[in-house]
Amino acid sequence: MNSLWHGFADMGAVERDGAFVVARGEGAYIYDADDNRYLDATAGLWFTNVGHGRGEIADAVAAQLRQVAHYSNFGDFTEPATQQLAERLSALAPVPGSKIFFTSGGSDSVDTAAKLARRYWHELGRPDKTIVVGRQKAYHGMHVAGTALAGIPVNREGYGEFMADARTIEWDDPKSLLALIEEVGADRIAAFFCEPIIGAGGIYLPPEGYLAEVRRICREHEILFVVDEVVTGFGRIGGSWFASSRFDLEPDLMTTAKGLTSGYVPMGAVFIAPHIAEPFFAGGVWWRHGYTYGGHAGAAAAALANLDIVERENLLAESARLEATLHTKLAPLAEHPRVAEVRSGLGAVAAVQLVDPAEGLPMVKTLRAHGVSSRAAGQGAMQISPSFVMTDEQVDELVEGFTRALG
Repeated sequence: MNSLWHGFADMGAVERDGAFVVARGEGAYIYDADDNRYLDATAGLWFTNVGHGRGEIADAVAAQLRQVAHYSNFGDFTEPATQQLAERLSALAPVPGSKIFFTSGGSDSVDTAAKLARRYWHELGRPDKTIVVGRQKAYHGMHVAGTALAGIPVNREGYGEFMADARTIEWDDPKSLLALIEEVGADRIAAFFCEPIIGAGGIYLPPEGYLAEVRRICREHEILFVVDEVVTGFGRIGGSWFASSRFDLEPDLMTTAKGLTSGYVPMGAVFIAPHIAEPFFAGGVWWRHGYTYGGHAGAAAAALANLDIVERENLLAESARLEATLHTKLAPLAEHPRVAEVRSGLGAVAAVQLVDPAEGLPMVKTLRAHGVSSRAAGQGAMQISPSFVMTDEQVDELVEGFTRALG
């Protein structure tokens, strides 16, 4: 019997077939309990940007834990590593002077942004602005607000209504946002949440001009523009730290996690533009919100070491290289009769969309048999989001694994 309850799993199938145990990792590869090697096509779950087995990060965490592992950041408490990381992130922020609110991960970051957006309008004397808006196919984590915001209905089944003030619009048409504004009124909408690249919902790239247009609509109608960069942040967009920087989005709030520490230790951060923070920093206002492990000192040490590696090894440029290489080398797979399309060309991400979505889960195991670890996202989309250290030769290995698995 298996005592571990896996997330997003048919536990009956896991009980029957057993778990796939990842025993260790090195660079762009992972190894199972029998030391069989697999090319890690997904960088864990979008997060191992600098690759597996980085002793430098482990050493930084160990050194911090020997000093102080963590102390609550509530009230006026903090630690030096947490302070240093906040200043470093603010210097990287798409909006200069942004404040940094630390969380324990991406789902925390999304719920933090949803609460802050509503509380911001309350502080401005507009308490009726409570509706938060997401898009079809979008994924915003699995806390209450993120599940309600996301455009993946199966993730909401069986729970009842999470948030009466959550709405979902079409994922690719700015006019659907305008239609919602006309329907409910801009004076009731607090924020619009937008993944620059839809991730877990199937890896969908934004239509040309989409991001700029929804940003314009939000600004004209006094709706906060929240950019969810849990996946795209810290280099995965290709060549830039954030999609918000690459596309000059100037987000009011930006949610991050994953690549902040490359997954070595759980951590997230919300970037808060100065004008959003101002009512709370003016004095006399308590925002009664926070997490026990938000700004964890050990996690901050991991993040600082991770950012050092990204900068020293110029991994933003390597991500841009992968953007081009994946687009070129995966393209021929679109000709296979079992493949509907290949979505790529923006960031170090891609999807091999199967014609039959039901083949997605079986394909995960077939790929493993050919030395590739991937997962099914959305409806039969095989996820590709490698570590930035993956070489062009390893991309060839990846394509060969997919070719053999498709038959």
